[in-house]
Amino acid sequence: MWAVTILAVLALIAVDFLITRRPHEVSMREALGWSAFYIALPLAFGGWIWATFGSDIGVQYLTGYLVEKSLSVDNLFVFMLLLTAFAVPAALQQRVLLLGIVGALVLRGVFIALGAAVLANLSWAFLLFGAILLATAVKILVDQLRGSSHHVEVSELRSVRLIRRFMPVTDDYRGSRLSVREGGKRMLTPLAVVVVAVFAADVVFAVDSVPAVYGITSDPYLVFATNAFALLGLRALYFVLQGALSKLVHLGYGLATILAFIGVKLVLHWAHGIWAGVPEIPTLASLGVIIGVLAVVTATSLYATRGSKSSEQPERVATAETEPR
Repeated sequence: MWAVTILAVLALIAVDFLITRRPHEVSMREALGWSAFYIALPLAFGGWIWATFGSDIGVQYLTGYLVEKSLSVDNLFVFMLLLTAFAVPAALQQRVLLLGIVGALVLRGVFIALGAAVLANLSWAFLLFGAILLATAVKILVDQLRGSSHHVEVSELRSVRLIRRFMPVTDDYRGSRLSVREGGKRMLTPLAVVVVAVFAADVVFAVDSVPAVYGITSDPYLVFATNAFALLGLRALYFVLQGALSKLVHLGYGLATILAFIGVKLVLHWAHGIWAGVPEIPTLASLGVIIGVLAVVTATSLYATRGSKSSEQPERVATAETEPR
């Protein structure tokens, strides 16, 4: 299962690289087609999991996938702001997203392996993961209340400052190239800088994403599969939701609620191992809570933004300085 899944993921990534080898603007028809494929594929796989391994494993997979997909939609906000702040040409945006997805998959693999090792050897790791999720939920809630949950200052990103300190950067994009040689000197392009910024964001995303799905299932394979399927469709989903993302104004409240709920679930699981009388939250109940929360915040978001223009682009948060240094 591991070998087949990893080979399938690599094959899908290879196909995506072939699609984006020639930079072009993504049409809505193309984005909708690939989004439908990347939603149908994990759901069909979930149906096979359910039929082969039973309803309990099937519910764990579907719940984990739903959690990861909802978290990945929130990640798209940050990607959108980074692409806007760096003034990435429309034809190059999908290449940036694809490189970011590859980086995220590698990071998630590392975090999943570490998480599995920790959970197998340290019983209190469930308490630690629960605390991480509760702290993340509080941060998301505070940011949402302040209205700064998706604020990005390019000039303050440590990864960007570090790159510019050691490598000169060209003052314009050079197609899909990450570096060029000018005047006998190797220089990075702005595309390389924005890719590094996306990688840095991926690290932050992995910190809450992996513990969240471990709160649903302790099976590392299911954790990897749900993460992989949720990430693979982000490139196409970005262009489908680009206009609608600005309408999901209450998504932060929903994610804070979901992460807090899973955090409590992990803490109860840890406590149940010590005191048998402590109740645990069934995975099926978790699925119902997550679907309910997402439905509520989607409905309230659409109600709150009724009448606004869906085509509005996100405010440009910062200007990327791309002059050579």
